[in-house]
Amino acid sequence: MDTNKDGDGAAVAAVSDRRNEKERRSESDATDFYFPNSKRVYVSGKLHPEIHVPFREISLAPTKSMNGEIEVNEPVRVYDTSGPWGDPDFHGDVEQGLPALRATWIRDRGDVKECEGRKVQPIDDGWLSEKHAASRNGEGSGFRFQGSEKRKPLRASAGHPVTQLWYARQGIITPEMEFIAIRENLGREALKFEIRNSKFEIARNDLAHEHGGENFGANIPDQITSEFVRAEVARGRAIIPANINHPESEPMIIGRNFLVKINANIGNSAVASSIEEEVEKMRWATKWGADTVMDLSTGKNIHATREWIIRNSPVPIGTVPIYQALEKVGGRAEELTWEIYRDTL
Repeated sequence: MDTNKDGDGAAVAAVSDRRNEKERRSESDATDFYFPNSKRVYVSGKLHPEIHVPFREISLAPTKSMNGEIEVNEPVRVYDTSGPWGDPDFHGDVEQGLPALRATWIRDRGDVKECEGRKVQPIDDGWLSEKHAASRNGEGSGFRFQGSEKRKPLRASAGHPVTQLWYARQGIITPEMEFIAIRENLGREALKFEIRNSKFEIARNDLAHEHGGENFGANIPDQITSEFVRAEVARGRAIIPANINHPESEPMIIGRNFLVKINANIGNSAVASSIEEEVEKMRWATKWGADTVMDLSTGKNIHATREWIIRNSPVPIGTVPIYQALEKVGGRAEELTWEIYRDTL
């Protein structure tokens, strides 16, 4: 009897802690992504007018010249990876996830279909049964992301891959590619116009004074175009991680002829951790510029944790399937089979 009471107490405590964490998070959401002297701005596409690329526009203090004149400095636009969470007009709820930004783009191509997929089972989160999970997480605690039940997973239906690589090699410029081109330019087109119209006697012909240097085979044009993005992907020199089942993610590219990208590693704590805290880690990472996030969580509730993170992430998410597969066999590597690992994938 004492054991059952302890278990019930732990379950109640888990529910209470989760409720308190949600309340704390909702109170902080309004100010988490505010920066002084800056604002969120959007640049629309030309080939695909429906796309709106986010930037953070930072106001600069005026410059006082030697003769006392005040020169007003134009604001600077910088790359912004925080997604809708960085927009002060967006009032989201992590329990509902982010809007599916790319859902229309994906479906308009007409090469995907919905599939049922396998129902999530307790073993996917390392539990033997629903009762076992409830005794740890709390009955009705909602540790599983409910929003996924409203959307079925997608798979290819036209007999070809549904990757940006395939589209690039067919000569197709997707909305994702134009989104990336605008993002990579960082407003340089406007800055070049300003330089050409400079009042200096000898106008600069580049954005910065620098030596030619050694490019080591790189080929970075002055202006990143949608066609350049497509060509680099088609040649295999760049990748666009845009999974059709993660439509919340904003398009980005990784390649030698593009901006350097930063990955952030997150993972649950062996001492104390919750799903809400893992989502908060992801949001914190993207706030400060993480282009991708790797979830290295181990232990129980891996599947649920990953689903919450993906549904709330504006950047691509990477995971380690072997951790979840090992959890299904109680951490005993000798009992891991290909069937279990394949099912995990």
